[in-house]
Amino acid sequence: MRCYHGLGDTLQFARLFEPLSKIAASVQVWAQPALMELLSSINGVDRLTPLHDGVVDADFNIDIELMEIPHALRITQAMLQRAVPYIFPKRPHGLSRQTMPRADRFNIGIVWRAGDWDSRRSLPPEALAPLSALPRTRLYSLQLGATERELAQLGAIDISSSDIAVAAARMRTLDLILSPDTMAAHLAGALGAPVFTLLHARCDWRWMEGRPDSPWYPSMRLFRQRRQGDWATPIAEAAAAIAQKAQAKAARRLPAGAPAAGNELTIAAFGPQRG
Repeated sequence: MRCYHGLGDTLQFARLFEPLSKIAASVQVWAQPALMELLSSINGVDRLTPLHDGVVDADFNIDIELMEIPHALRITQAMLQRAVPYIFPKRPHGLSRQTMPRADRFNIGIVWRAGDWDSRRSLPPEALAPLSALPRTRLYSLQLGATERELAQLGAIDISSSDIAVAAARMRTLDLILSPDTMAAHLAGALGAPVFTLLHARCDWRWMEGRPDSPWYPSMRLFRQRRQGDWATPIAEAAAAIAQKAQAKAARRLPAGAPAAGNELTIAAFGPQRG
């Protein structure tokens, strides 16, 4: 099985390794080196080989590309949803006591920049101002390549990691991930983590049309642009949903009859990989 597309594509379709193994004598996966550790946690793979130029050194009877598997298996929506979660990071998150999300706060991971090949997926950091302005909030940035200016603009603390296995472990410490259509959204979905995905008006086929959820990821909610380039509406809708979730978490932690005003909301930012 060849994984020639983006990191997010590989993460999305990796759930099909296990059902494929039930009809194949063995499953050999040729995938991106950055994903080797995470893919090794998925059932159904007999051999993992890092993707490289040239031909894979392996004996095989059938050569199939990763995104051809849904058709080969005749998958159904029920098959997709039963598989989640299917990635289980083993690496420690490595966060310090000062940067570790706190149990008394609602912790959100945010991505604002997707891959360079489709600029419509990305949004400028200033578009996240409604989230930064939420009361009792703090931003933690896992944005790879974030500039000092961007971090200062968001008031974000940088806890980024170029190691995707570490990033996955850090994602699991959060209450929610907010991301455009990029690798981070797929990683959160594969982990079964709650994730809000921001989509541009003419988004990719996999997100379908008009629906607020995704059959690929039961823990995902979709927020769509009404018109191309306008991020204000989906971000405002996401901010309102975040406020409700933060309030619900605060209420669960309060003694009966105690006011909620002293509780804090923490927002973290997760940076993209190619996907």
